[in-house]
Amino acid sequence: MLLPTSLFRALLAAIGLLAAPAGATAADPANAHSKVIRIAFAATDEGFDPVRSANYYSGVVLDAVGERLLSYDYLARPAKLMPGVAEAMPTVNDGGKTYIFHLRKGKYFNPDPAFGGKKRELTADDFVFSIKRFLDPSLRSQWRFLFDGKIVGLDALAKQAEKAGKFDYDTPIEGLTALDRYTLRIKLTQPDFNFSYIVAMPAVIPVTRESIAAYKDDVGAHPVGTGAYQLRDYQRGRRIVLEANPNFTPFVWDFAPSEPGDEQIVAAMKGKTMPQIGRIEINYIEEEQSNYLAFMNGQLDYISGASTLAEHWREGKGVKPALRALGITRKDTIEPETTYTLLNLRDPVTGGFSPEKIALRRAIIMAYDQQAEIQTLRKGMAMQNEMIIPPGVVGHNPGYRAVNRYHPAAANKLLDAYGYTKGADGWRTLPDGAPLVITLTSEPRSTSREFDELWRKSLEKIGIRLEVKKGTFAENLKAAKACQLQMWGSAWIADYPDGENFLQLLYGPNAGQSNNTCYDSPVFNRLYEKSITLPDSPERNALYELMTRQVEYDGAWRFGVSRIRSTLLHRNLIGYKKHPVMHAEWMYMDMDIAQPPLTQANAKEKQ
Repeated sequence: MLLPTSLFRALLAAIGLLAAPAGATAADPANAHSKVIRIAFAATDEGFDPVRSANYYSGVVLDAVGERLLSYDYLARPAKLMPGVAEAMPTVNDGGKTYIFHLRKGKYFNPDPAFGGKKRELTADDFVFSIKRFLDPSLRSQWRFLFDGKIVGLDALAKQAEKAGKFDYDTPIEGLTALDRYTLRIKLTQPDFNFSYIVAMPAVIPVTRESIAAYKDDVGAHPVGTGAYQLRDYQRGRRIVLEANPNFTPFVWDFAPSEPGDEQIVAAMKGKTMPQIGRIEINYIEEEQSNYLAFMNGQLDYISGASTLAEHWREGKGVKPALRALGITRKDTIEPETTYTLLNLRDPVTGGFSPEKIALRRAIIMAYDQQAEIQTLRKGMAMQNEMIIPPGVVGHNPGYRAVNRYHPAAANKLLDAYGYTKGADGWRTLPDGAPLVITLTSEPRSTSREFDELWRKSLEKIGIRLEVKKGTFAENLKAAKACQLQMWGSAWIADYPDGENFLQLLYGPNAGQSNNTCYDSPVFNRLYEKSITLPDSPERNALYELMTRQVEYDGAWRFGVSRIRSTLLHRNLIGYKKHPVMHAEWMYMDMDIAQPPLTQANAKEKQ
């Protein structure tokens, strides 16, 4: 059921979304900075230190406040790299081992107390410092895997820091060199044909020595960047406000269409000086129902992913007539992502590679009714993933078929065969006779409770008791990285559009960073290490499939879905198109402030 109006308005007031009446516009329509986009995050961020913040929502903000060496074409599909703060694409020498970037001159960090209140120019030395931070042992970066073992001399410097207890940022290394103020050379230990993708990630935006020294442990609350936006207000867990950066070098919108519907975007946006949106207001609304109601009340300009409420807005491939009358439109995209359920390979019950442990994990996977999730819980707004690499990502094979399919009868036989016997009460025990109880960790949201119940029903079919433990996403992520969660459902959306970005989630040395399953298979590791030396090719794709099959045999993951992301937009937004990799599209959009969001209430007032 939907929330009563009075309760809903009380909720909005509590989170600050009723500060202005619905449909209110800024005072000066001629000023681009009067254009304000209001959105919601479904979970809290982890702050905005690029080296220490691996959370999706942190990455969205970092995408806006910082700039990377390389970026992406806004409209091109599949995703296409283009220069960012680099003047051009890198010069690549030594068969893919040496990358040289020439920086644009006149790119400035925001005036900040760390610089005495003055702006400061971006230089190649800032990238040298920023990349070194990923291997500073004291920072325990979850992104360390991006550069671990890849840059000549960097690992040796990290080992020296472990012995000395302090990372020496002044020690020069061959692999990271500022050849002059605007030229950066990176030497790799071996060819890496995805390295250009890596330097286009939000995690690799540059920071400065001055700001790190000034803010120390509070760096995450004080991002200082060169991007289109700057952080104006930050109330963690409640509100984020970004404002257009007056020191950002503007660009002219000039992208070519690549898909049907792009021509309309080009006609509306081509030639505009960007950014046009002056302010981004972000509130935290965890529940889809509350998020949808805030949108319908005109308090949010667009929302994504309200799939559990699809019956309220969906009609065919569009929206219901009542929403069309308000100028609301819908845009669908298949996310380049995979959801998954991990089974901790270090847990006393689910972990290990003995035959009975593998049998338990695979039986749990085969007991889960994926189609019930898609049709009932996701309202058909998802497609089942057969392999680790999702559609739209290089290395995906549409013909691949998973072996661990929904089959409760086979799962029961597997458990019987490996000593997980049923007692008189119908519940299974471990092979040693101890009770078998699986603990699923999830978040305290209504949608999570629905998934919990589906898991409970699925495991009951094979005689396994399920206990559910609740925690916030941030708490659960921290515990997962410490290999403390027995079973947890999560998702990974592409940082860059290559299968390596997904397969690294299961590479053994990445445990404690991105490998939350704590999976460490010698076979998988060898295949992975070989694959990263190869360019996109049939040979590499074959390795990707072998790795996926090994994960299935070991039962490390239950493969989930790629969500069909429906975005609902009010009539005031211009130029929106969901990008598969970039997530802060605001700098490529515009807003018609003469056409504020219509709601059922203010539409009636105008009649």
